[in-house]
Amino acid sequence: MAQAAPRTRRARLRARHPVAARVLSWAVTLLAGALVVVALLLPNKPADFRPSEFARIPVEALLGAAVLIALPRRPRLFAAVLGGLSLGVLTLLNLLDIGFNEFLGRGFNVVLDWSLLGDAQSYLKDSAGEAGALGATVAVVVLVLAVPAVMAWAVVRLGNLMARHTAITTRATLVLSTVWMTCASLSLQVGGVPIASEHTAAVVRDRAARVKATIRDERGFAREAKADTFGNTPGSELVPDLRGKDIMFTFIESYGRSAVEDPIMSPGVDATLDAKTKELAKAGFHAKSGWLTSATYGGSSWLGHSTFLSGLWIDNQNRYRTVTAGDHLTLTSAFKKTGDWRTVGIMPGVQKGWPEAKFYGLDHLYDAHHLGYQGPKFSWSTMPDQYTLAAFQRLEHGRKHDKPLMSEIILTSSHQPWAPIPKTIPEDQVGDGSVYDAVEKAGKKPADVFYNSTKVKQEYGKSIQYSVTSLIDYVVKYGNKNTVLVFLGDHQPMARVSGDKASRDVPVAIVAHDPKVLDKITDWGYSDGLRPAHDAPVWKMSSFRDRFLTAYGSTPRPSKG
Repeated sequence: MAQAAPRTRRARLRARHPVAARVLSWAVTLLAGALVVVALLLPNKPADFRPSEFARIPVEALLGAAVLIALPRRPRLFAAVLGGLSLGVLTLLNLLDIGFNEFLGRGFNVVLDWSLLGDAQSYLKDSAGEAGALGATVAVVVLVLAVPAVMAWAVVRLGNLMARHTAITTRATLVLSTVWMTCASLSLQVGGVPIASEHTAAVVRDRAARVKATIRDERGFAREAKADTFGNTPGSELVPDLRGKDIMFTFIESYGRSAVEDPIMSPGVDATLDAKTKELAKAGFHAKSGWLTSATYGGSSWLGHSTFLSGLWIDNQNRYRTVTAGDHLTLTSAFKKTGDWRTVGIMPGVQKGWPEAKFYGLDHLYDAHHLGYQGPKFSWSTMPDQYTLAAFQRLEHGRKHDKPLMSEIILTSSHQPWAPIPKTIPEDQVGDGSVYDAVEKAGKKPADVFYNSTKVKQEYGKSIQYSVTSLIDYVVKYGNKNTVLVFLGDHQPMARVSGDKASRDVPVAIVAHDPKVLDKITDWGYSDGLRPAHDAPVWKMSSFRDRFLTAYGSTPRPSKG
């Protein structure tokens, strides 16, 4: 009796090319196995990507195999799909961890960090344009849909294979389990990495612990934010030793310790700091500098700003929301509370409504839309720092007021991707910023810089030199005997620039014409000049507010909340 012809095209191809079909089938199965193993062993930090990480035996694979071998067909299919989808989700979270560790120096917080994905999209739009941002968004959506689906397919295929060869896969699982237990008991390693892996289980435990810690932190920080050493201090007893002074609190984007000490960036940056120290001295100004440890790294600048100004350690978005929704005293609102200063914010990086201006005690806010700039953006930065300071002079500092001025100024030209970088131009040419069209077009493209580790460091260093030059040139030209400048970095640049093991330290400097201002901080141990010594004091950024208020005569009158 003749054998029935294969009914499907796939079956006909197998019948015609049995060897090729078997090879293809085993290749696909090996791919499925490789995907599962890679997902189970995938590190969540870029620095951990090395061959030894993937030369381990994941215990989760052995447990999963034992379960799939033991289950009948329908429960096995359900378990395989569920396991694959779960592994896909964990893989996506690991990929988020990789990105967050690369850019922010920490893992992804599954409770708090979803809002930052919108900020990332905005950053891509500003840096890569509409088309680049759209392409990246589409790629992310495809990845989010494809990874769980592919992982589910891989586990189902492996489960079906084990069901067809139960005896062989059972023996293989027992042998590998024995090897795993032996390696674990003897602490055997390859390339400094344990062969017996519990990586995925450890990642899951870590995520669960972080969720619990985040929830506990929310409750504890709400109480902490209500207590304030100077919460009940009347305005008349705040910063009496600075009465009559024009105060400038200025943040330089991504100005970190690496800019001053890294062998690639520091020669140019240090030369600029030393030259500007001499220019200040020639104009009658003097400076002292030290180090602060920022609450953030690589990005999320607002966390650094709020930590410095509030005196609270604000290292996540929920803490930021909690403190800015309250009335905790900030350095800037302290000057507002006295009634003796006009308080303004110069915020070129703010491009939408910013209700936090009230929390910071700002009488008037100049955001990106109110500084009169008509020139091009420089990647993310909406305008060059030289223009920002020129606008500050035109709109506020150069005008007559019945009170001295307290200003909070954010300089953004040193924001990643550090290309193109503005050039210092003659001040009488700044105008409305249109002159920067030619500067921006002649500058380097982000793609030519950002992915080259040496070039990106060099361009980052140049951006810091530009920002410091813009700021100090402004003080030298427009400062007077009542000018007091406090400037600092908000955080270190991303790991590709600062280094995988970089600290979170940033430079801080106080500049004044009146020697009595710097005499008040003699006991701080700060270095003379704009460049802090390597062994200059290092304080947590959150400690600066109380030290500053105390140094300039403020009376502590605590509130307990």
